[in-house]
Amino acid sequence: MDNFTLVIPLEGKIDSVNAAEVGRNIAKKRAAQEHQVVIFDAKNLMFISSAGLRVIMQVVKEEKVQKHEPVSMIEVSKEVYNILEMTGFTEFMEVQKAYREISLEGSELIAEGFFGKVYRLDEETIVKVYGEGEASIPLIKREHSRAKQAFVKGIPTAIAYDIVRVGNQYGSVFELLQARSFNDWAQEYEADRAQLDELMQLYVDCLKQVHATEMERGVLPMARDNMLESLSALQDYLPAEILERLRKLLAALPDDNHVVHGDFQMKNVLLCDGDPMLIDMETMCTGQPIFDLQGLYVAYKSFTEDEPDNSMAFLGLRMETADYIWQRIMELYFGTQNKAVLSALEDKIKVVASVRFLSLLTTTALKEHPLTELRVKHTREHLQELLLRVDSLKLR
Repeated sequence: MDNFTLVIPLEGKIDSVNAAEVGRNIAKKRAAQEHQVVIFDAKNLMFISSAGLRVIMQVVKEEKVQKHEPVSMIEVSKEVYNILEMTGFTEFMEVQKAYREISLEGSELIAEGFFGKVYRLDEETIVKVYGEGEASIPLIKREHSRAKQAFVKGIPTAIAYDIVRVGNQYGSVFELLQARSFNDWAQEYEADRAQLDELMQLYVDCLKQVHATEMERGVLPMARDNMLESLSALQDYLPAEILERLRKLLAALPDDNHVVHGDFQMKNVLLCDGDPMLIDMETMCTGQPIFDLQGLYVAYKSFTEDEPDNSMAFLGLRMETADYIWQRIMELYFGTQNKAVLSALEDKIKVVASVRFLSLLTTTALKEHPLTELRVKHTREHLQELLLRVDSLKLR
């Protein structure tokens, strides 16, 4: 049960002997849990007869009457799929064959994002593994869809060609040659600022390319609207007057159909044969560049304020290098080294970054972190100071 999705396992054989009992058990599960969609997990289903198919058909009809999402069946074996195809079930419900199983034994971890980890399987293939078991499948499909949308628009992104099972988790398989993350290269160039600067130029050029890409209206959610919605979860952590000020500043941003990646930190950008390649496309939306820059501020600055070793723990980089990366992002993105200009721009970015940081601290597993209370306090203080001098979130 996740986000109103009810997953019901089917096991063994379902035939005239046990179909009625299976039907009653399914009905109990549906009645006991509020849901909008039913997914049958058939990975342990060996056989289903016409009596069992009538049970499934009844669920399909009842869910349709309740105006729920269409029923689907996943992890279907070849034998069961043949039965469903022969009887026409594949015509009116989504049926997914069982996913190929792979092992990560001996595989190198090459990148890590918010939703998953990326491993190299061989010289030509990588896999991104998600951490939420079966609940990851809708997320994987969303990423596949958004990656294709980005690819069509010319954004350099990896396109998955398979979904696989990795133990109790699921992953997407990509064909990428010689892929290493920009973060790995930053670690290698940490002592060589000239090479690091070359890497940063390539990285920021890619970020600008993403932001220059425009999507059709309504294809993707708007980052502004997503952040406005997130404010409601911060009522216990920010005074009402600050929340209202944040709402006004965010709402004042106009609609913008340019692409925002959503999590552009260097672990999510791979270097493949000299060219950048994006992963973690499930966060892609549209909006102003500030909605990517604020995420980078959180990754390279916010976490290290009260935990200087965080950059080493998360990025494998010294805090001084993380600070330098943020400085070069700002200088290269805005094309200036004028400290006054960059400081004013950074203030605006820090306002939005504070909202993002507070959301992470209070709505994710970070709630249990020993530094969370102090981080929330400092972030609230930063907002109180920033809002005295920031009257618009527009960067240009």
